[in-house]
Amino acid sequence: MTESRRIALWLVLLAAAGTFALTMGTRQTMGLFLSPLNTATGLGLASISLAFAFGQLWWGLTQPFAGAMADKVGAGRVLFVGALLVAVGTFITPYMTSTWGLILAIGVLSAGGAGMAGPAVLMAATTRLIPLERRGLAAGIVNAGGSFGQFALAPIAATLIVGLGWANAMQLMGLLVLLCLPAAFLLRGNSLQAAPAGQKVLSTREALRDAFRHRSYLLLGAGFFVCGFHVAFLATHLPGVIASCGLPTAWAGWSLALLGLFNIVGSVAAGWAMGRWRMKSLLSLVYATRALAVLVFLFAPKTGPVVLAFSAVMGLTFLSTVPPTAGLVAKFFGPANMATLFGVVMFSHQVGGFLGAWLGGKVFEATGSYDWIWYVDIVLAVGAALVHLAIREKPLRRPGIVTSTTA
Repeated sequence: MTESRRIALWLVLLAAAGTFALTMGTRQTMGLFLSPLNTATGLGLASISLAFAFGQLWWGLTQPFAGAMADKVGAGRVLFVGALLVAVGTFITPYMTSTWGLILAIGVLSAGGAGMAGPAVLMAATTRLIPLERRGLAAGIVNAGGSFGQFALAPIAATLIVGLGWANAMQLMGLLVLLCLPAAFLLRGNSLQAAPAGQKVLSTREALRDAFRHRSYLLLGAGFFVCGFHVAFLATHLPGVIASCGLPTAWAGWSLALLGLFNIVGSVAAGWAMGRWRMKSLLSLVYATRALAVLVFLFAPKTGPVVLAFSAVMGLTFLSTVPPTAGLVAKFFGPANMATLFGVVMFSHQVGGFLGAWLGGKVFEATGSYDWIWYVDIVLAVGAALVHLAIREKPLRRPGIVTSTTA
């Protein structure tokens, strides 16, 4: 590979990972503003949490449509608009004094913009621009960008809140997102450019029809639902789990930090491993590891070091499912409609996430313990590990249609 080509590839990765870091990192810092928002508006935590919960679903629902737009009009335009929406939604949130206003700013504009500039569009754009043999590692690097954003922007937001007040801090976080606008130029292009000359690109309707008839794609979506359940439960309730163990709050902070830090390692490692092992086998291994780690944690003494070790293992498996999941979608159907089809799988992930976050709270309210939700998590993880073993890891072949082997 020539030096200029190598530089171009790294610019693409920097643009995609940087965009994900800024949009995801900004969204993940919003929890720091929950208490100040409640104090300023007097709406109550339930009303404010509703805006955040709606944003979880809207972020997932946006991605299939954002993917379809990117496949037609180009990823760059969709990313540009998405970043602007995140910035606008975050900037106007301090002016919102009603539940519906917060739902609009946080749940619709910010979350919708983050969905447009989210993994479905970013993974598809990267897949289109990166050579086939390097796509696995590239997907891992892009996915790690989101984790790095969460890890890096949280302390920045906390410092701004202390120094400038929560409203000014939130608006500065919104403006910070605008730094990713130049990435839209580097990631421009649409699905037509992923097709070799003389080969047909399926329409969105045709691609979705084929996907929903594809047994392995449906199994992949079911497995990603489990991933969302697990990830959202941990992200929402890990501090509560640690508090229920009788440990000081400081252990919860360190646990969340380790979760984010080891997620970076897990994402890059998963991308690297994709070039060496079957992607369905990697996914089965990740889900089986989750089930075993949770089972060990349930019976282990709940000390600080045990909690930190558990958080590190969970971090390694946290979002390491994303690169091989995206890789399988590309392998099944090729890069041409990948943004749309991976967006549908991401929506399945977010539905699972909604249930994981919601049921975690409901189970704790009903039983005073998180044990039963852990039991459900173990069963789902084992089921996901088995489901992925049934996937047939080969391209869908149709005469004249673009597949991953020809792109």
